[in-house]
Amino acid sequence: MSLQNIRVVLVNTSHAGNIGGAARAMKNMGLSRLVLVDPEDFPSSDAVARASGATDILDAAQVVTTLEDALVGCTLVLGTSARDRRIPWPLLDPRECATASLEQAQQGGEVALVFGREYAGLTNEELQRCQFHVHIPSSPDFSSLNLAAAVQVLTYELRMAWLAAQGKPTKMEKLEATAMLDTQPVTMDELEHYFGHLEQTLIEIGFLDPAKPRHLMPRLRRLYGRSGISKLEMNILRGILTETQKAARGEPHKRRQE
Repeated sequence: MSLQNIRVVLVNTSHAGNIGGAARAMKNMGLSRLVLVDPEDFPSSDAVARASGATDILDAAQVVTTLEDALVGCTLVLGTSARDRRIPWPLLDPRECATASLEQAQQGGEVALVFGREYAGLTNEELQRCQFHVHIPSSPDFSSLNLAAAVQVLTYELRMAWLAAQGKPTKMEKLEATAMLDTQPVTMDELEHYFGHLEQTLIEIGFLDPAKPRHLMPRLRRLYGRSGISKLEMNILRGILTETQKAARGEPHKRRQE
């Protein structure tokens, strides 16, 4: 399933910087098809500056004179609206919008996400050309979103829905130079060596009396057994024990920093 079947349509945008910001938001989320309906200032250096590297989307943007031209070939059109309308219309939130868009794209359909003017949004006539209206549930005390921010919200939801549909993770774990060790679990023999090292260390510092061990080691085994220790973590624990033994014996030791 491709996001290439989904186009972002900006109607009569007055500030070129918002076009650049929208292009950046699109590229962040994997969309590339931008259609501009009668923009007031485009091409523009302000758009390029705000795009911050997404100039390929600006270069490929289609510029048309009417909304009808922008919607040619579309089987699903969704228009953003922040205002209540006199005529009831099917209304979606951004997440529902993403689901509907992807379902249509999966079937090979063309989808348009339509955004209106900064100062007035889409007209009633323009909204009536959309099968669904999309409302971003912002705070009623300050509900007006910047155009590029609105594009970011909808494209983010599209990205999340697309990743879920593809079975791909929606979050990436932090990578380190020792990432492999940090993901590989310790083996049972490594764990047994650690328990032997731990027991010896506890005896040396006087925390464990081998004549009266009680249940200390079984409890520690249970604790570590449910911790899911990685090889990297085991290296750290073994290092701590080694330095603890040196301190207990009065041997010089060095401070280790991770």
